[in-house]
Amino acid sequence: MTASAPRADFQMEGGHVTTSILDGVATVRFGHPKGNSLPAAVLAELARTIRALGTDDAARVIVLRSDGTGPFCAGASFAELQAIRDVDGGTEFFMGFARVILAMRSCPKFVIARVHGKAVGGGIGLVAASDYAVASTSAAVKLSELAVGIGPFVVGPAIERKIGLGGLQTLAVDAASFRDAEWAERQGLYARLVDSAEQLDETVASLARTLASSNPQAMALMKTAFWRGTEEWDTLLPERAAMSGTLVLSDFTRQALAAFAAR
Repeated sequence: MTASAPRADFQMEGGHVTTSILDGVATVRFGHPKGNSLPAAVLAELARTIRALGTDDAARVIVLRSDGTGPFCAGASFAELQAIRDVDGGTEFFMGFARVILAMRSCPKFVIARVHGKAVGGGIGLVAASDYAVASTSAAVKLSELAVGIGPFVVGPAIERKIGLGGLQTLAVDAASFRDAEWAERQGLYARLVDSAEQLDETVASLARTLASSNPQAMALMKTAFWRGTEEWDTLLPERAAMSGTLVLSDFTRQALAAFAAR
């Protein structure tokens, strides 16, 4: 296996997705100045990138990470949520999350999430859709959708698959509260916790190197077995996206989003 230069560097106003492959380890890094939130263009590029890496023989394992030392991901872009004007537009926005989750599910390579800070809303969905998550002890979680008048409909199946219905309900109902990283580890959202950024990098790199030298066919078959029972998601997640796309137009949600933006 050999090193390569970055394969892609997708830039948009305020956000980006960068991909590189080194010795079989593909690193997908996303960023946005507002807490690494996820506008539609970044979501689309993440889905496209993960699908492409699934067929790239140079990539044996994928590491998903974000920028900086603040939040891992603040979830959906509030500016884009406020800009939605009709159900079709709302459905399409939430389909961005659905496509990333579906791409991660169908990718025959293991996806390791490197979670350095807080994960909120859709950010928890990305972590739950990964095959293994290593997190910092500062990586608290909050499923905040109900607090702005919608619900975690699209990311809910991925979260429920990872931590069970009880864990999903705990996060979804108490939408204003963070749960600490230790809670997330006990529930199974995080596989390992570490105390520092250095340990986070070392742990992720060590696991990725091991997987990059493991049998690709065995890992692909393992992944298929792990995700058995999610075949209905191809229709379920679009249905859930339509639910969110309708709710985001309600007066309650409009007022909640405006109040949040005014903070």
